[in-house]
Amino acid sequence: MKPFEYLRARDAAGAVAAVTGHPGASFLGGGTNLVDHMKLGITAPDLLIDIARLPLDDIEELADGSVRIGATVRNSDLAAHRLIRERHRVLSEALLAGASGQLRNMATTGGNLLQRTRCTYFQDLGTPCNKREPGSGCSALEGVNRDHAVLGASASCVAVHPSDMAVALAALDARVVVLGPDGERSMQLTEFHRLPGDTPERDTVLEHGELITALELPARPGALSAYRKVRDRASYAFALVSVAAVLELDQDGTIREVRVALGGVAHKPWRATLAESLLRGTQPSEENFREAAQAELRSASALRDNAFKIPMARNTMVAVLRDLSGR
Repeated sequence: MKPFEYLRARDAAGAVAAVTGHPGASFLGGGTNLVDHMKLGITAPDLLIDIARLPLDDIEELADGSVRIGATVRNSDLAAHRLIRERHRVLSEALLAGASGQLRNMATTGGNLLQRTRCTYFQDLGTPCNKREPGSGCSALEGVNRDHAVLGASASCVAVHPSDMAVALAALDARVVVLGPDGERSMQLTEFHRLPGDTPERDTVLEHGELITALELPARPGALSAYRKVRDRASYAFALVSVAAVLELDQDGTIREVRVALGGVAHKPWRATLAESLLRGTQPSEENFREAAQAELRSASALRDNAFKIPMARNTMVAVLRDLSGR
């Protein structure tokens, strides 16, 4: 690990100013991903601005019933919070499906969104990787690519986003609030992460110096939600495929609103907007769920080793929606 300077931020505005004015600076929250990458030599900031003690660790219900989550709330605290368990079960389930208890005790909400891919080639400095070194090539295209993307990939990168939490947030229509040198702005979680295109080195739309300060979850009274993760082993494994779903039914059982997001299949949490549009206004049934899932995955494209992900994603989506609807 290369030497670096360390400063503890006193307030959010000061943290933003410090990073904005220093091209080699990074924010430090829980450090569960950044420090690993510093040890591996993937990244080498020369200044770390510690934001862990900023007053951004509250979970509060707002007047309209929405929930605001501070960026430094620990994953374990978020998963256990009453408002999250009772109103946004999918988020609690996703958090508990990720990492170990020790990591959840350290990892922060904002940092979780900024996780970088666990692609083997990204983490191996001896192999070409466009995400790590733009223009060097993508080793996964012809290498071991069982864990890689089947949706939204490009010739430059086929890596997948590793976060469980972000998949649930995509299904919840969450918004990300950030503070930058020009003030505060917010955006839909679905617009926060990027597909790779020709610039896979950029994971998000954040500019240098912008700091995530909060997440906002809209009120969804009566909504049903669930998260399911398919992986090689029962713990400490990233998703081969995951599905987060939020379902709202009318009194006659008709699907009034549905939101579905997929994990483990793309460079970002994949919102299944086509499937959603086909299901709204229909009756919940195995046939309707399967037709919607098939339509969503029709554009999927497999690599040599990961064709199994397409039927796995389809079947998992159907199973989650079927279980939620009670059909």
